[in-house]
Amino acid sequence: MIIPLLFQFKTILFSILSGIITGILFDFYRIIRGHNKNKVLAVFQDLLFWILASIIVFVFLLYTNYALIVPYVYLYIALGIYIYLKLLSKYILKVQYAIYRFIAKVFRVGFNHVFYPLKLIFYNKSKK
Repeated sequence: MIIPLLFQFKTILFSILSGIITGILFDFYRIIRGHNKNKVLAVFQDLLFWILASIIVFVFLLYTNYALIVPYVYLYIALGIYIYLKLLSKYILKVQYAIYRFIAKVFRVGFNHVFYPLKLIFYNKSKK
């Protein structure tokens, strides 16, 4: 079966895009994971990340090109990851880290606002 040229172009384009999406997910994972000294936990986290990333890439390719997985699709996914890591990663990583710090700050402030009155009540009761 001969595949039309437009479909081949879309397959290449979406394969590169799925590689870029994988790179973005990898940067997000690096921020969340941080520096974990527990090697067993790190291996488990890595496995979970790559399983999740492969499911996301498969679903993305399923919706864009009917999950046509031929050898050159893997090459273009790797090319997309390489392009992302070399050209875009340092900029996207800064933005993701700023978003992560903002969300952490919102949760921290919210947690303190919710539990501060409880601390005052229980501190006053234990003081008497």
